Amino acid sequence: MEQKTHINPHTSKPFKFQPKPEFEARMNSLLKDEADKEAYWKVIHEQPVSSIRCNTLKITPQELLKKFEEKNWKIKVPFKQHPEIMIIESDLKPGELGRSKEHLLGYYYVQEISSMLPILALKPTKEDSFVDLCASPGSKTTQAAAMMENKGNIIANDDNLGRMIILASNLEKCGVSNTLVMRHGGVQLCEKLRKLDFQVDKILVDAPCSGEGTIRSSPKTLLMWNEKMIKVFSRIQKSLASAAIELLKENGEMIYSTCTHAPEENEEIIQHLLDNYNIKIEDVKKELPVKARDGLTSWNGKDFSPEIKKCARIYPQDNNTEGFFVCKIKKLPVKTKEGDEDDK
Repeated sequence: MEQKTHINPHTSKPFKFQPKPEFEARMNSLLKDEADKEAYWKVIHEQPVSSIRCNTLKITPQELLKKFEEKNWKIKVPFKQHPEIMIIESDLKPGELGRSKEHLLGYYYVQEISSMLPILALKPTKEDSFVDLCASPGSKTTQAAAMMENKGNIIANDDNLGRMIILASNLEKCGVSNTLVMRHGGVQLCEKLRKLDFQVDKILVDAPCSGEGTIRSSPKTLLMWNEKMIKVFSRIQKSLASAAIELLKENGEMIYSTCTHAPEENEEIIQHLLDNYNIKIEDVKKELPVKARDGLTSWNGKDFSPEIKKCARIYPQDNNTEGFFVCKIKKLPVKTKEGDEDDK
């Protein structure tokens, strides 16, 4: 395959970061037709929109919009059913969004729309115990705390001290008070909690990944991307997702999500869980306010369960967002010796 050089139409020069031939071939295999491919390769070189999430622990969306009106900021609320999600349409100065008084007071969190989708699908409530297994910098933890109205209980875990400090700072700024921050490897945390006979209602595994979906905000991903990295992440993700399933209560729910398009890090992980656990894949697409495509049922000679079509693939050209993958999983009761199961 001959590699196409991606040209910046504003300068007529090649973009600074070009996709590697292997990455270009993979993405072209994933996309459905020439128009789809053209739309994808165009949008990944465009600046992403500026999106924020109103922190309802401190202010209502209506009150925050009034404050923005006073600042003469033009705001769009793209989803009627989710008034906390906002897009900044004003052409702000560099750093202005992060330095505003409202941001410093924790009235809003700067967060990409696709990053909000896992918690929207999981729907943690104030009665739930919830674990965010790979929590830093805290975007999804703070989102969950707001949905839970600072009730129930959250364990926000990360294995890196530097990231934990950022996580704790964001929780404090957002007024989160129902969360315990822990420092463990994800698998180790699940094992320790299980030894204490501690199981939870809901878990988020927003797994570390190759980041193929973040090219718009992080163009250097094109430079760092390689297929070996995908294989390494796939092994890590299978371990994290498996440990998380074991920590769930029966009939508990888990979201597995990544910001990559790689099937080895997405559908292959879900197939691994289907092969080893008594679980049900729930159709997550109806839970999301954006256009989502079906999960794949085959890739590179591997066939996956038809159930995996219920997963959601989020492509940047469909929603003017970053790329994402979201799967919602329900843990069913353990099968009896006779092979029956109670999955009511």
